[in-house]
Amino acid sequence: MRRDVFQAIADPTRRAIINMIANQPMNLNAVAERFDISRPAISKQIKILTQCGLVAIKQQGRERYCEAKLQKLNEVSEWVEQYRVFWNQKLDALEDFLAKDIVNETNNKPIKIRNNEK
Repeated sequence: MRRDVFQAIADPTRRAIINMIANQPMNLNAVAERFDISRPAISKQIKILTQCGLVAIKQQGRERYCEAKLQKLNEVSEWVEQYRVFWNQKLDALEDFLAKDIVNETNNKPIKIRNNEK
């Protein structure tokens, strides 16, 4: 089954694993010790992350280390960005509409509307 990055980040355990190994690679046992689920369950989550391209497994001697490959998260960032732009435009238009409506209701006496993000 081909998995994508959106499936990987849909699960809170997988997101926690990504957060753990984002700064430094960790061996599989160290990752598993931080969760209240079984080692095989963690291995399954890491396998999904590997299939999605967010984790690479490196063999060092007898140990297997999980290393984060965060470049694939750019796909999520780009997808989210299009909706951020869309909603910012809609909210700006709503703000403009409400400002005009308030001016009309106050007998053309403009009032200042606080804008926190511009």
